[in-house]
Amino acid sequence: MPTSTRFAVAVHTLAALAVSGGKPLRSEDLATSVNTGPVVIRGLLSRLADAGLTKSQLGAGGGALLAKPADRIRLLDVYRAVEDTELFAMHRTPPSAVCPVGSNIQEAMRPVLERARKALETELSKVTIADIAVEVSRLGKFALPDR
Repeated sequence: MPTSTRFAVAVHTLAALAVSGGKPLRSEDLATSVNTGPVVIRGLLSRLADAGLTKSQLGAGGGALLAKPADRIRLLDVYRAVEDTELFAMHRTPPSAVCPVGSNIQEAMRPVLERARKALETELSKVTIADIAVEVSRLGKFALPDR
């Protein structure tokens, strides 16, 4: 089963906005960085804007901007904005009610999956877009622009 790349692409997009020094970035430029189409980026920017994480500047020289400081955008905020937060799906069709395993498997799994979801959310809440931008900067050996 394929997994979604929305979260990774959204973090990439927000990190690019964070290192832009407050300069608006066009969806075409963000798409080039991500190596995807501008339509994909515009869809993510729409979700991120709905969550209050990005905003648009219209007109010549316009583009996407962070709606709040990068150090106030947690990865958990991004995850909730772009992903289905139901991390694990149960069976598409109900398991057999007459089978001892089938009749009890979902209830047996539910607490474990809930703990796994909470652990993921706890970790994502500890990291901000600013943290990612600093790491990208360090790895790329360039300095973040002064704000």
